[in-house]
Amino acid sequence: MTGHPDVSQVDVLAAELLDQAREHHSRRAARTLVTGTSLRATLIALAEGADLAEHDAPPAATLHVLTGRVRLHTQDHEQVLGSGDLAPIPPTRHGLTALADSAVLLTVALR
Repeated sequence: MTGHPDVSQVDVLAAELLDQAREHHSRRAARTLVTGTSLRATLIALAEGADLAEHDAPPAATLHVLTGRVRLHTQDHEQVLGSGDLAPIPPTRHGLTALADSAVLLTVALR
């Protein structure tokens, strides 16, 4: 443990959130780890088969797959990402599907 209130143990939190996601009816759980006037980082856990339905894109964002495998998709394109992959969020409506139990870190630039 770091003991510092601004430092998150992401691997530990990801495991906890995955346990919660497996039990929740939505098959997902999330926690915002960093927030400020220009940036937000959110840890999202998705049990296998869980979806984040199509939604509008933020001004700029990245998705870092910490564990598991997900499909990031738009109407015209889809991309399968696995553990360790980092990808920009497409600047259009998009969705996310967990192909396996997964934990991702979503970092969003705020306007």
